[in-house]
Amino acid sequence: MASRSRLPAPDRLSLSKSVSLTARILAVNIIALGLLAGSLFYLDSYRKELLSERFRLAHTEAEILGDALAIAPPDQRDALLVMVGNEQKLRLRLYGPDGQIRADNFELAEPAFEFIDPEQEPWLQDAARALDRGMDFILGAEPIPDYNDPEVPGAAAWPEAEAALANGEPIVRQRLAPDRTPVITAAAPVGDGGSVLLTTRNAPDITQNVRDARQTLAFIVGAALIVSTLLSLFLARTIVKPLRILVRAAVRVRLGRDRAVVVPRLPERRDEIGLLARAISDMTAALRQRIDAVESFAADVAHELKNPLASLRSALESLERTDDPGLREQLTAIASSDVRRIDWLVTEIADASRIDAELSRTTFEPVDMLKLVKALVAERESRGVDGACRIVVAQKGIDDTIVPGDASRLERVLQNLVDNAVSFSPEDGSIEIELARSADQVEIAVSDHGPGIPEDAREKVFERFHSFRGSQAEGERHSGLGLAIARTIVEAHYGSLTAERRSDGRSGARMLVCLPAWEVE
Repeated sequence: MASRSRLPAPDRLSLSKSVSLTARILAVNIIALGLLAGSLFYLDSYRKELLSERFRLAHTEAEILGDALAIAPPDQRDALLVMVGNEQKLRLRLYGPDGQIRADNFELAEPAFEFIDPEQEPWLQDAARALDRGMDFILGAEPIPDYNDPEVPGAAAWPEAEAALANGEPIVRQRLAPDRTPVITAAAPVGDGGSVLLTTRNAPDITQNVRDARQTLAFIVGAALIVSTLLSLFLARTIVKPLRILVRAAVRVRLGRDRAVVVPRLPERRDEIGLLARAISDMTAALRQRIDAVESFAADVAHELKNPLASLRSALESLERTDDPGLREQLTAIASSDVRRIDWLVTEIADASRIDAELSRTTFEPVDMLKLVKALVAERESRGVDGACRIVVAQKGIDDTIVPGDASRLERVLQNLVDNAVSFSPEDGSIEIELARSADQVEIAVSDHGPGIPEDAREKVFERFHSFRGSQAEGERHSGLGLAIARTIVEAHYGSLTAERRSDGRSGARMLVCLPAWEVE
């Protein structure tokens, strides 16, 4: 125990200082859901994967069908286009070397598919297409051209057809149907004669799959958002409501308008809020006790100063009205005694007022109480302040008597206790100071052979300005603060100071100081 315990430094969350606790709880939960909702945008990668698969399929289909048409007899090509187009839901167009269309399965038979007219769809599909456009805009997707049949039929209207002839391999392109579903076209050369095949497939299932996945995820996120918001509000209520109750009670206590204000202790709560409520309640009670003690101390100071001031005033007024030398000398002695009494009181009062503040800033160091007691006794003997009284120091056992504390303040405790013992001891009496180690405590007992302290007054002697002194001379040297100051210092060292009867049964008082022993880390 090298120093007094310190409170941990507060967390520095500057960004959240002005944000309410409820808002922070909601934000923490909603941000996590927002990250989950962000996965809606990543469904675009799912769509790209589906399109990529269809591109590979279109490439393969065009290549295989182009080879099949190259080896098929001319009179069987139309039947082949119709059969494959109906089975695969494709539009197949064959262009000759001159770029003119030679065959179109949509002309030779019933169309294998039809584009959906957006005007005939319900408004929900319009909303879905608007959402698609919004996603494309947010993701920065490259624009895709719309699909339109050329007004002048011919291979020249299709860039992929010219590219396929130039490269000698299938070329795949994507366009958008009127309902914004993908239209995948693939062009492949047919033999070496300059003919080209153009396949066209509408893939609304890709868009529908992406929309279904997006709607499912949106539903899950929405439901999670509602549940999370309700739970966050519930959590905030269970935290914020009792905190607001504590704040209102603390404000009423601070304003001091009602001393009967009770800070709720929330005994039903076993969590940190309950601990905080009980801590604030105990702190408020301690604060009120401290305020009452300060008010009582101020009243006691006024009372204690009033008596010598009244005596001094009376002596000075009488001194002005008398010419008797003997009486003037007596009055002067009384005035001088009152001045010394006031000076002693002011010194003791100032010291008593500073103790708490000074000890709160003090770093405790190891103090050997046996050495401190012996040094104190030697210093008092050198000054002769104990008169004919003898001070005997004894140690029980061989354990060390080291405690954590402030040596000067602990010396003040011993001075006050010895002064008190000397003042009540008979002439030629003895004072015993015993030191002992008991478990994790060091005990220092100061015993005298005076009249002792009645059992019902053993606590009162530690009250400020409480004294049984009767003579004026004794009153000058004893302010009634000595034992009160000693107990304050001991308690600030996490110890105790009590008054007891002598352990040997003889007449006299025994002051017992218990201090925590120094713990070697």
